[in-house]
Amino acid sequence: MRAFAEFYLVDGRPLYAPDADQQVRFEDLDGPDTGRDETGFMHRCIVREKVGKWSFAYAQLTEEEYRYLTGLFAGRGTFAFTYPAPGGAGALRTTTAYMSGYSVAWHHARRGVWHDMKFDIIEC
Repeated sequence: MRAFAEFYLVDGRPLYAPDADQQVRFEDLDGPDTGRDETGFMHRCIVREKVGKWSFAYAQLTEEEYRYLTGLFAGRGTFAFTYPAPGGAGALRTTTAYMSGYSVAWHHARRGVWHDMKFDIIEC
C-alpha cells in the first residue's frame, strides 16, 4: 500500500505520495486586454500572479487506492488544498483549488489494478 503525503491535503485528508518528479507550476493569468499591438509590442494586463498548478502521477494503484483518490474529489467543485510552500523550509500553505478531470487505465480487472493515473490540482 502507498504511503500518504501528509503535506498534500484535500479538505484535510492526505493524498497518496505521488511517483517521482512531481511537477509544480506557477503562472500569471493574463486578462482579455493582453496582446500585441500593430507594431508587435506585447501589452500585458495581468489579472493574477503565480497561480499554482500541481501535477500528480501514479504508475500503479490498487482498487482501494484508486477509490480513495477519486473519493477525495467526488462531489466537490472546489476544496481546500494544502501544499508545501515553495522555499518555505517545511512550511505549508492552503488555498482554494479544483480538479476538473483525470486519466487512468484499467490494467487488470480481476486483480483490480489501475495504471497511469494522472490529474492536476489547479488553484482557483
